[in-house]
Amino acid sequence: MPRVSSCFIALALTASAALAPAHAQTRESASKMQTQKLSTVDQQFIQDAGAAGATEIAASKLALTRSGDKQVKEFAQRMIADHTALARNLDVIAKRHGITTPPASDSSVVGSLQNLQGADFDKAYIEKVALAGHQKAVELFTKESENGNDAALKAAAAKALPVIRHHYEMAQQLGNASPKAAP
Repeated sequence: MPRVSSCFIALALTASAALAPAHAQTRESASKMQTQKLSTVDQQFIQDAGAAGATEIAASKLALTRSGDKQVKEFAQRMIADHTALARNLDVIAKRHGITTPPASDSSVVGSLQNLQGADFDKAYIEKVALAGHQKAVELFTKESENGNDAALKAAAAKALPVIRHHYEMAQQLGNASPKAAP
């Protein structure tokens, strides 16, 4: 009887040793699949969407201190909250694919707002950030939702698109309601 147990243990150890590399390989394959490289199109979307969101947040933070218009400030606060949440969602997907570079805002847009105050700031913020920025974002997210290669990223873009379209509509209303800057 001790002989059978010894054989059984030897067989179990041999099988275990043989399966260990296969198990490690399965874990490695799963890990590689999770950090698999995104297509160039999807990588570009993450970069462009991240930069657009970072610009929106930075410019909107300026709006909170430089605008004198209650509606502009309310819009800015909403943009900070919504674009921060969107950035977190995209960041989760990006990290799954090994992309961890934090997006930089468009310094030319944010810089052009730095020295403005009141109605002059409002006009520039609405035109450059709220209207033009959201129009580009709608195009960007539409393109990704229709033509993206990564299913999760494509779904995230499609889910965010109605919110971004609503932002653009809000910006149009804000542009129609805001006082004009001094000449």
